[in-house]
Amino acid sequence: MSQQPVSPTTLPLLDNDVLRTFVAIAESGSFTRAAQQVFRTPSALSMQIKRLEETLGQTLFVREARHVRLTPQGEVLLSFGRRLLKLNEEAVSQFLAPTLEGKVRFGTPDDVGTRILPGLLAQFARSHPGVQVDVVVDRSASLIDQLDNDELDLTLVTAGNQGQDPTRGEVVHTEPLVWAGREGGIAAQRAPLPVSLAAPGCCWRAMALETLDNAGIGYRVAYTSIHCAGQEAAMVADLAVSAFPASMVKPPLTRLGAESGLPPIGDYQILLLRRGSLGSASETLAGYVKEMFEGLRRY
Repeated sequence: MSQQPVSPTTLPLLDNDVLRTFVAIAESGSFTRAAQQVFRTPSALSMQIKRLEETLGQTLFVREARHVRLTPQGEVLLSFGRRLLKLNEEAVSQFLAPTLEGKVRFGTPDDVGTRILPGLLAQFARSHPGVQVDVVVDRSASLIDQLDNDELDLTLVTAGNQGQDPTRGEVVHTEPLVWAGREGGIAAQRAPLPVSLAAPGCCWRAMALETLDNAGIGYRVAYTSIHCAGQEAAMVADLAVSAFPASMVKPPLTRLGAESGLPPIGDYQILLLRRGSLGSASETLAGYVKEMFEGLRRY
């Protein structure tokens, strides 16, 4: 399909209903499954996509026997479509949803907060400007104590910390803990291996040391920090390697692969814990937290 030049004054508008159909097909990989989600027939969806492709002058799907997949142009539209649908939902909620007010006391470890807080607070404030969010950044053990003492309404914690009740909380994120160090550095070649670790009691530390012990690798704890920024500083200076969440390994750090001789560590989880009785504002923020992590898994 060749794209026709369009005057800026006559650009067509994308219909939200059609975008919702397009996103459903893209995410399910099937016109039939998408039709069940949007309560229409597969033939009706086919007509919508045909008109959308004609409007944009692009082929959006490659149709195979039992599956459809996005073309490169379709992948671009999927990113726009998700954002447009989300923005439309926020705009409508601003006027039609009940106005939320009050205060939410929200806790998070620093490694988690670094990744989700900017986007989370921005989205929540746009939809619910009347809610005050008080954020506490602390160690998981301290955050659990504050929740139990009715000082927090919601908190994110890292699962598996020493003394933590494994039955508490809802798993909202899982990702690998990996070995990381300075790109081009030599810390991983030293013997005994210098490691930069989280504070005693943290599951990152326990997982890293257990992995090294099981592999029979000699090590020395060169640096300890309750904040991930402290661990990162030792790696950037090429003074040590560390067990770090995969999503947080960014230049000048690099993930140390099998060539380093270091064995895989495994996955760790982030939990969402709630106070016994929550108000509407807190429950709504909890929903935003889970959506934020779902977005991280998607991308």
